[in-house]
Amino acid sequence: MSADAYPFDVTTLEAPDGSISAKFVSFGATLTELWVKDKAGKPRDVVLGYDDPSRLQTDPAHPVFNAIVGRYANRMKGGSFSIPITKERQPPGPGVYQIPTNDHDDRNTLHGGIYGWDRRSWSVVSKSSTSVTYHHVDNADEGFPGVVTAHTTHTVENGGILKTTIHATASELTPIMLTQHVYWNLDAFDGSEDVLAHHLRVAASRVVDIDSDAIPTGVLADVAGTPRDFRTAQRIDWRWDETLALNDGVYKGYDHCWVYDDTPEDEPGVSLWSDISGIRLDITTNNPAAQVYTGNWLDTPRKVAHGGPERKYTSHSAVAIEQEGYIDAINTPEWGVDQIYGPGRDYTWSTTCRFSTVE
Repeated sequence: MSADAYPFDVTTLEAPDGSISAKFVSFGATLTELWVKDKAGKPRDVVLGYDDPSRLQTDPAHPVFNAIVGRYANRMKGGSFSIPITKERQPPGPGVYQIPTNDHDDRNTLHGGIYGWDRRSWSVVSKSSTSVTYHHVDNADEGFPGVVTAHTTHTVENGGILKTTIHATASELTPIMLTQHVYWNLDAFDGSEDVLAHHLRVAASRVVDIDSDAIPTGVLADVAGTPRDFRTAQRIDWRWDETLALNDGVYKGYDHCWVYDDTPEDEPGVSLWSDISGIRLDITTNNPAAQVYTGNWLDTPRKVAHGGPERKYTSHSAVAIEQEGYIDAINTPEWGVDQIYGPGRDYTWSTTCRFSTVE
């Protein structure tokens, strides 16, 4: 029987020095646990999830806990795009594609459609004590053109390092934009109930301006003087009340895409740390942007390691930091961003999470 017949079998990885251990399942090539040591040397599981990983498939809340998201991550205006890309939606015809809508009252598509890559069972290609590689074939699912074949490799290394790489090829021209949708709480709900006191730094002086449906307007807004300026590390809640105005007065929090400044690829684009646990996370990536989402709508039972299912993950109890491309660039030609891949042009995605401690 093939590996993808066991989508919830757990693969455990551990670095030889014991600094980090992780668990994954084939469903969504998903990270289900990530244990790193706090400033006292105590291991904490710093990602959200389920004790029963089969709930990744059945939870109606569908928070996308730590999965690989594709074929096109984040939001797509109207669930539609054209090749060549255009600003305005085109009538049905050659080169015009419609993906099932599932966001903002079905006005847009989120994370690749109703059954994106996070809702698919990947196959294990190979694994060792420190690495696992998963394989997925997207056979023109959800209305995208062509067949995309992807391999994802998760690796843990000495020194508290988690690396994830993805390589994808396409049989014909198609948009590809992936992410790993990890929810972080560096205290692991031991000493705090939310991430508002976590310190965040994002090496970005611009953020994607969005409309009321969280779709880009085409403007890249300057963060200077606004609550979205994290170029110098700030507590997540440093100007919390002002975030209400960013979200049409509906809620407080962040769900925005920061565009990285031009910095060396080996320098962190995002840093996050907690004074309580002392755990610090530095993220480097080959991606040009990061979506920061402060878990504004979380409402699902916790893992035992986080207090047990009688308690819930709730709003702002974690922050998702998604390394990705410019959101909905396939409908925003004024940016000049090419997210169309095919024969002769492969897609690659890589991110390294490095953990350390602060006093």
